[in-house]
Amino acid sequence: MNRFAQVAVAALMVFGVASASGNAPAIKGYDPVGYLTKSAPALGHPAFAAEYEGQRYLFASVAHRDAFMQEPAKYAPQYGGLCAYGATRGYKAAIDPASFTVRDGKLYLNHSANVQSLWEKDIPGYIKLADDKWPETNGRRQVAEDKWPKTSKTTKVIE
Repeated sequence: MNRFAQVAVAALMVFGVASASGNAPAIKGYDPVGYLTKSAPALGHPAFAAEYEGQRYLFASVAHRDAFMQEPAKYAPQYGGLCAYGATRGYKAAIDPASFTVRDGKLYLNHSANVQSLWEKDIPGYIKLADDKWPETNGRRQVAEDKWPKTSKTTKVIE
């Protein structure tokens, strides 16, 4: 690897864009604990990282990382941190960290504000549908980056 490539990879790792294995952090580097404790997305920091189910999560603080490590299933987003609505359709789609829902203590992320508005039309029904399809969908490798157009960002907490 040439010097430029080494510096580029090091910079990506320092700023949380890539892990040592070359994988980007889960949920685009956002702290999963913050969604449930503060009802808001917050960028994590590479100094506060943890691995769970093959994904590298970043956290805004040591306390958030430690809480996650105590109960990772409580804080980890549903459907591997991919678009919840996409899971209802049987495919993996990238997420917009600002388009999320917390429902019954679980974090659901969506691709965009447009997709979030579709998701909100029948959250309980879509959760059941996504749960049913996820085992098969999860076996697929490809993630659709631009399945839907992006618009303004939304957030919603439903308890």
